[in-house]
Amino acid sequence: MLLGIEIGGTKLQLGVGDAARAELVELVRADIDPDRGAGGILRQIRDLGTQLVRAHRVTRIGFGFGGPVDTAAGRVIRSHQITGWENFHLTHWCHEQLGVPAVLGNDCDVATLAEAHYGAGQGRHSVMFLTVGTGVGGGFVQQGQLLGMGRPAACEIGHLRPGLLAVEADQTVESLASGWGIAAAAQARLTGAVTGAWNAWEGCPRPENRVERQRRLADATHADRTSLDDLLRRCDGNPDRLTARLVAEAAAEGNGLAQRVLDHACEVLGWAIAQAVTLLAPEVVVVGGGVSLMGEQQFFAPLRREVARYVFPPLRETFTVEPAALGESVVVHGALYLAAHAERSES
Repeated sequence: MLLGIEIGGTKLQLGVGDAARAELVELVRADIDPDRGAGGILRQIRDLGTQLVRAHRVTRIGFGFGGPVDTAAGRVIRSHQITGWENFHLTHWCHEQLGVPAVLGNDCDVATLAEAHYGAGQGRHSVMFLTVGTGVGGGFVQQGQLLGMGRPAACEIGHLRPGLLAVEADQTVESLASGWGIAAAAQARLTGAVTGAWNAWEGCPRPENRVERQRRLADATHADRTSLDDLLRRCDGNPDRLTARLVAEAAAEGNGLAQRVLDHACEVLGWAIAQAVTLLAPEVVVVGGGVSLMGEQQFFAPLRREVARYVFPPLRETFTVEPAALGESVVVHGALYLAAHAERSES
């Protein structure tokens, strides 16, 4: 048996399986306490992993880590959410603590492998996978092999910068189309000020022209008073409590401002997917993550429309955009695949 472990910013998942199919013998989930840092997560892995290794006679462990990694060295480069992971040799630690060899991959990369081999991309020669949640990540599988394995990053579609005016590193697709970006755009409309980094909402310049930005926001506030009042009610009068889920619920119930926020996020993400499709020509684009759970009407239909608008026309009818199939355990399945592939390579 093999053990797949997902290490995220808010959750830890450990699943046992043989990687022959998308089935798990046992799955254990645990919440992560960010205040305890990497050390707290490692203690959780040691305690839960020891039990699973013994109970199922695990022969190898695969990790899907939420951040950049050095796969060849089995080393975590850093986490953007949790402190204490800098340059941590996770596979070495695993062998010492659990007595089992391990292999390490980025969480989005291993999720791509899972959807390509077991999920919505099964049977396709080329699969692009996106996860749209707190952030926007991507991966690409060609003929069963992950593009860019061993490189610092590959197919990171969320870090594309939409437009020539996006000259700063934080002016990204992720900042506009992620769950955080959707919430931030709505919050900006509520407060008349930008919460977090401003990222070219509707073409508005970055902080250099603050007076103009405030005027535009004030105009929007006046024009959308009913929609704004509705959003304020949904977050109990505290804009910082506004989430992408609340924005989606408001849009589904007819809130025009919320709908425009979602439309803009889909336009940005659709533009980014179109650029990647134009370069890589996948047969299928699989989209998962919390934002994609808004469903067909609010997310996938407008997203497909925007992809078709921006993609290189000869490719327009050569691919599909599909929802992910493996749900919350996709990274665990990908980590299991990674472990199984490493075992076969050594045998």
